Amino acid sequence: MLHYPHFNPIALQIGPLAIHWYGLMYLLGFAMAYILGRRRITSGHTTFLTVRDLEDLIFYSVLGVVLGGRLGYVLFYQPGYYMAHPAQIYHVWDGGMSFHGGLLGVILVMLWLARKKRVTLFTLSDFVAPLIPLGLAAGRLGNFINGELWGRPTTLPWGMIFPNAGNIPRHPSQLYELGLEGLTLFAIMWIFSSKPRPVGQISGLFLIGYGTFRFLVEFTREPDAFLGLLALGLSMGQWLSLPMIVIGVVIFVISARRSSRLPKH
Repeated sequence: MLHYPHFNPIALQIGPLAIHWYGLMYLLGFAMAYILGRRRITSGHTTFLTVRDLEDLIFYSVLGVVLGGRLGYVLFYQPGYYMAHPAQIYHVWDGGMSFHGGLLGVILVMLWLARKKRVTLFTLSDFVAPLIPLGLAAGRLGNFINGELWGRPTTLPWGMIFPNAGNIPRHPSQLYELGLEGLTLFAIMWIFSSKPRPVGQISGLFLIGYGTFRFLVEFTREPDAFLGLLALGLSMGQWLSLPMIVIGVVIFVISARRSSRLPKH
């Protein structure tokens, strides 16, 4: 049994200004996406994007993640509560963000940029997908530092006692997600995208990979107290991940079939 190390969620205090680790993790995630994206552009991995395009993509994706993530949480997780308390929709500092909502926000940004650059959405998303997992890893590290989103009770030797979660050892599910949705998915996406692939396959693989890892980790993650488990004993996170897996498989298969029909030179 392990004890949570009790991190101070505030990284830096300057007078009344408090800089939280969680916010820094968001900045770190977008910084890593920029560094990796710039490397791919300058190495000639893509020809339709410039570094300026990447800067625009990162800037508007920040808005897409924050606005989409918050609205996704409101609509997917607590619509009744926020309909009764609409002013609190804007209280992002109180917590409550949805990855699936944030992903929809980024997709809208990619649709805008793809139209601007006159390329297909999948051409652009194939470039973006490998840049995402390290940002997810940073976000899950932020969850762990905050001591939130802990796992279900466990008797395994690495079970951890979290503050505000009683004296029962629990799965450190934030670290599971860091390792799977973050580091492992990054390795898979980076290796797979290092060679030319049919348009759409990289995007499809990301949806399959994230959806599968999130679905599995949810078995160890404590469901939201206000929701509990839903139909078939699955959590909201699992129900939102299933469509990702299905859509990813469809995109991957259709992409492969279209590629096989192209004439070989």
